[in-house]
Amino acid sequence: MLALMLLMMILAANLGAMRLTLLQLWQQPMDSMVWQVWWDIRLPRVLLAVLVGGALALSGGIMQGLFRNPLADPGLLGISSGAALAVALSVVLTFTSLAPGALALWVPMLAAFVGSLAVTLIIFTLSRSGSSSLARLLLVGIAINALCGSAVGVLSWLSSDQQLRQLSLWGMGSLGQAQWPLVGACASLMLPTMLLVQRLTARLNLLQLGEEEAHYLGIDVRRTQRQLLVLSALLVAASVAVSGIIGFVGLVVPHLMRMCLGGDHRWMLPGSVLAGAMLLLLADTIARTLVAPAEMPVGLITSLIGGPWFLWLILRRSGGLHG
Repeated sequence: MLALMLLMMILAANLGAMRLTLLQLWQQPMDSMVWQVWWDIRLPRVLLAVLVGGALALSGGIMQGLFRNPLADPGLLGISSGAALAVALSVVLTFTSLAPGALALWVPMLAAFVGSLAVTLIIFTLSRSGSSSLARLLLVGIAINALCGSAVGVLSWLSSDQQLRQLSLWGMGSLGQAQWPLVGACASLMLPTMLLVQRLTARLNLLQLGEEEAHYLGIDVRRTQRQLLVLSALLVAASVAVSGIIGFVGLVVPHLMRMCLGGDHRWMLPGSVLAGAMLLLLADTIARTLVAPAEMPVGLITSLIGGPWFLWLILRRSGGLHG
């Protein structure tokens, strides 16, 4: 999967409104337009797609492991919407423009983390109540999505023309703002978080046995759950802050990897990272090339892929929605 992802990255960096080849890059000097397009435009976008896709898939895998249900997803449960609302507030209230220098890159991520963590805690608290069920969690997620969507709509109405355009494009999911400083900021947050999650995969496996059994096996259940929730919220926050809402990656990829690799999170979660990176890279390449030189929002592509998959998953697990 890693070799396939690297091959896809090379191909994606060469595809676009202006087709490039490795031979062209070899023959052109480093200061040529071909190298500028490849290095300054294509490569940052490819790397951002890999980071965001891997982060969304990993977050979905964590949520499905914590809730012990393959229908759990940051988007369906309203976590992405909570992050989106917080980012929209930071845009309309011009917190980003007030931040000095490089700190402006971190303001949307910090705002998204606060929003995603707040919704995550609400969802997790409900999941621990005695009357909890998947149907109830999904209904709560629908309500949170509706409330956050309405709040974002109000903020869009109050925003300036420039802010409105930014919120509209960002709400459909886009990687068009990819630049090296943004990629660096995302990598500095996402990569350490992914490594920390990998260290907790063995404990997450034990949590699948149930909280009581995991406690008897020597696991600090509450601490492990809090750590995984915070790490998942960080991944969702960084992704939403830089790319907007990109749906279904966190739902489709972990479920598919569980079918292919089994339920061992030590293998399933790294596989989800690679598969999520490839899926979003493929979707973004289609978005850039399908209607070139125009560009489709990548969130529309992932929704077209994930929507039928989610419908099939619900029909296949029709009995699971009733508790």
